Amino acid sequence: MSEFFLAPVPQTVLNTQGEVGFGKFSGAIADIDWSGLAAPYQRSALWRAVHHKHWQYLALATADIFCGIAIVDVGWTNTAFAYAFDRKEKKLIASFSQDGLPGLTASINSRPALGATSHFHFLRNRIDFTGGSATGSARLTLVCGDFSIHAQLHEQQAAPALTAIGTVVGGTVHATVKSAGMPMTGEVQAAGRRYSLDDGVASTDHSNGFLARETDWRWASAHGLDVGFNLQSGYFGNNENALWLDGKLISLSAARFDFDPANPLASWHITTDDGLLDVIFQPEGCRREDKNLLIAASRYVQPIGTFSGWVKAHPAAEPRAINNLVGVTEDHFSRW
Repeated sequence: MSEFFLAPVPQTVLNTQGEVGFGKFSGAIADIDWSGLAAPYQRSALWRAVHHKHWQYLALATADIFCGIAIVDVGWTNTAFAYAFDRKEKKLIASFSQDGLPGLTASINSRPALGATSHFHFLRNRIDFTGGSATGSARLTLVCGDFSIHAQLHEQQAAPALTAIGTVVGGTVHATVKSAGMPMTGEVQAAGRRYSLDDGVASTDHSNGFLARETDWRWASAHGLDVGFNLQSGYFGNNENALWLDGKLISLSAARFDFDPANPLASWHITTDDGLLDVIFQPEGCRREDKNLLIAASRYVQPIGTFSGWVKAHPAAEPRAINNLVGVTEDHFSRW
């Protein structure tokens, strides 16, 4: 069963000759810097500027509220979104979405964990994320009108992160770091109400690479403190598919998403080909956004809800039940 467990993460995505260290690893890589990339993946400066995609995403989940926050640099421009979903009332109570100005409104550095910084500032709206502080906690501050979040994510109390480094069809190379579930503290203010984050679970996603002009994916992510998973089908294959179980990080194979794209609020059935995961996702609501900017477009829906079913640490293990684990799925297409 050793093939299901992951090797320790390297320090960087490239060696001294500019060669890529492909693989799926346990732990957060220190730096994702593609500047020394060598053949056969090296491209012109113009191609890199158009195809480089870099984002920081955070999920904050409690029994009462779910928040999703993202800062996205697509090379020639940038954007950000944030939302708060009241799980009791089953509706969005706050939503922010703003396209930025190239080189001015967004900044995401190449460090996904220790020393990570991501910012989006537009007029009086701001999102600031700092990861891997000396105290072992990441910080998120969001102020967008009357919607605000002040949160600390206690990274040192979490299981190892996943680092995945691979190729993408139509692009070249890509790397992502997905955190395990981590305890958090803080507060959300939205719709005139205050929501405590103190009993909730946070997770993060830092991704950086050179993607195709048209990119699509299906994604599922859910985290508790003892169990969680990240699943993707689309542009990155099964590179980032993983299960966290009792502090251990376990590789998963290809994921199958059985759902109705025309009705994403119906249940989703998700399995992996290795027989280690079989879950049903029941949406409570969703955030969706369609954009058409002539030279770019996106279709995005992210249902929020709960997963129930089972997972296994290896094929011979007894199934471990999952009941009402909070998370999201996503159906996404971008022409960027």
